[in-house]
Amino acid sequence: MELQLYDNWERSLRPFSPLNKDWVGLYCCGPTVYDYAHIGNLRTYLFEDLLRRALEWNGYNVRHVINITDVGHLVSDGDDGEDKMEKGSRKAGESAWQIAERFTTAFKNDFRALNILEPAIWCKATDHIAEQIDFISCIEKNGFTYRTSDGIYFDTSKQDDYGYLARIKRDAIKAGSRVELGEKRNATDFALWKFSPEDEQRQMEWDSPWGRGFPGWHIECSAMSAKYLTPWFDIHCGGEDHISIHHSNEIAQNMACHGTRLANFWMHGYFLQIDSGKMSKSTGDFLRLQTLIDQHIDPLAYRYLCLTAHYRSQMQFSFEALQSAQTALQRLRDVYFSWPAGGSVSEEWKNRFSAFINDDLNAPRALALSWEMLKSDLSDADKKATLTAFDQIFGLGLAQWEPKALEIPAEIQQLADQRQAARAAKDWAEADRLRAALQEQGWVVEDKAGSINIRRI
Repeated sequence: MELQLYDNWERSLRPFSPLNKDWVGLYCCGPTVYDYAHIGNLRTYLFEDLLRRALEWNGYNVRHVINITDVGHLVSDGDDGEDKMEKGSRKAGESAWQIAERFTTAFKNDFRALNILEPAIWCKATDHIAEQIDFISCIEKNGFTYRTSDGIYFDTSKQDDYGYLARIKRDAIKAGSRVELGEKRNATDFALWKFSPEDEQRQMEWDSPWGRGFPGWHIECSAMSAKYLTPWFDIHCGGEDHISIHHSNEIAQNMACHGTRLANFWMHGYFLQIDSGKMSKSTGDFLRLQTLIDQHIDPLAYRYLCLTAHYRSQMQFSFEALQSAQTALQRLRDVYFSWPAGGSVSEEWKNRFSAFINDDLNAPRALALSWEMLKSDLSDADKKATLTAFDQIFGLGLAQWEPKALEIPAEIQQLADQRQAARAAKDWAEADRLRAALQEQGWVVEDKAGSINIRRI
C-alpha cells in the first residue's frame, strides 16, 4: 500500500508523492523557548517523529527542519507589541538571551529522552533576522503591507483566499468581531515587523528599513523554510492550534512573496487533554516530562502511550493510562530481551504492518498488530527480528534496552543462600520455609539448572 497522508489543505487523505527525487522537505514548527515544553507540546513532536520514521520506512531521504522561536512570538493574537521572550525574561529574572538558551537546552533534552530523531537543521529566529527582513521587503514590494504607528502589517484583504487552510470566513469575523482593531484595517491582519517603543529599549531589537524593532511571530517560519527547503516543499507540520492563525498567516506571507501555499501537505497533531481541558503553558498548570521522570515513569512509556492514540484524535491523559503504558512497554522489553538473535524479518507481518503505517500513520493498529505477532507461531528469533524492524517506526529503543542489574540486599541474599543449602541437603521443609520468608519480603527465587535467579515479586 502506498503512503497515504491526511492533508488539512484538502481536508482529505492523499497519496504522498515527493516534489523532488533527492529529498522530502519536512518543516516542523518548533518551541517558543520562554518556558519548559509540556507533555502536550511533546505529543506533537512525537507525531512528527512518527511521520519522519514512516517516510524513511518508505525509502525517502528526509530533510527535517525545526525552528526555535526565541523572539517575536507576540503574547496575544491581537499584536499587543510584547513578545513571550520579554515576558518570560521578567518572570525568570534573567535576560531574554539567557532564558532562550536555558529552555532550548531543556527542550532538546526532552527530545532526546523521548528518542525523537534529531532534525537535519535546528534554526533560531534570532539567527535569521536578515532573512526575515528580506521576506517582509518582498511582501511589501508586492503591495500586501501597510504601516501603522506600531509596525508593518499584512493586509489580508488583498488575498481573496486568505485563511483557506482554516476555512476562515472573513465576512463572518468582521460581522461578529469584538477585537479592538486599533490601527489595523482588518481583524485578520497581522504584524510582520513591530517597532520598539520610543520610551524603552527592548532586549531583542534590530534595525530594519522601517525602523528599529523586532519581527512578528509568523514571518520566521516563512523565511527559514524558504531558505532551507525552498518556497515550495513537501510537508509542513504543527499542532492543531496553528491551523487558524499561525499557519494561515504563513501561507498568506508565502502567497504574497512567492506565489505558493508553502507546502504540498499540511499536517497537524491534536491536543493532549487533561481533566477535560487542553494542557497549556499560559495557565501555569502543566506537566513536564521531568515531572513524569520524578514519579519514576520512563520517558519512553509516554512515547508508548502516544502510540496508542491516532495523531488526529485528541488524547485524554491520565496517570493510570501512563502506568498501563509503562507496564506494557516493560512486558515488550522483557520478552524482546529474552528472545535469541539471528532470525529473519517476516515479510507477511511486515507487509501487514506497513499497510497500517501507510494508512495515515495508524500507529494504534500497528501496535496492536505487534502484540498479535508476538502470539503467532513464528520462531522467537524471527519475532525478535520482525519486532526490531517495527521499532524503526515505534522508536522505543528495544534493541538498546537491557535490564538493570538488580541490587539484592545482603539479608535477602543470605536467606536465598540458606535455602539453596537446605535444598542441597534435601531438607525440603526448611527450603519451603525460607522460600515463604523471601516472599513475605517481596522476593521470589527461581530455580534453574545449577543456579538460582532472585527477583522482586
